[in-house]
Amino acid sequence: MFYFLIPLLVGFGFNLASAFTSFYSRRWGKRRGQLVTILFRDVLGIPVWVLGLGLAMRTPSPALFASNSMTQISGWLLLLIGGLIILAALFTIRLLAAAPTNQDKLVKIGLYASVRHPIHTGTFFEFVGLFLIAPSLNMAAACMIGCIWILIQTRMEEVDLLQRMPEYRQYMQSVPRFWPRLRRKAAKPTRQE
Repeated sequence: MFYFLIPLLVGFGFNLASAFTSFYSRRWGKRRGQLVTILFRDVLGIPVWVLGLGLAMRTPSPALFASNSMTQISGWLLLLIGGLIILAALFTIRLLAAAPTNQDKLVKIGLYASVRHPIHTGTFFEFVGLFLIAPSLNMAAACMIGCIWILIQTRMEEVDLLQRMPEYRQYMQSVPRFWPRLRRKAAKPTRQE
């Protein structure tokens, strides 16, 4: 019944291991470090945990609530929103997402001007959308594990980003992690003389 957990957790584990670009590059050089990151994230990570999600959706499991047209529409809408956020973020950072290096420059434009991790924000939307489309016990477990993984992955990536880009510390202080601020901080008024 919970066989989907094997590829899900293995994929998340490899994806998490991809968050150490700085370490791999110091140990094996820029090119090999980049290749290790690509292998962990793009070959052994994302495809494997996506397989786990697919298995969670297809494996018979008790429904947690009755699905209706509203939950289905909401789920598909959240998947679409998450996908658009992810695509916009990937378009902004291009190759940096798939093949980071120690020479990467900090990106603060597009969605990255409002949140530090828009790809993870989009993935949160997608996990909730998948659960609404298939509200089973398996999908609840898979999506909940996925949300916990995002929190851990983000933290590990930020440790790595701080090592690769010293200016990331200031960026962390001014830009929220996942959710944009609804109100901008008002500029302090200057004294008129």
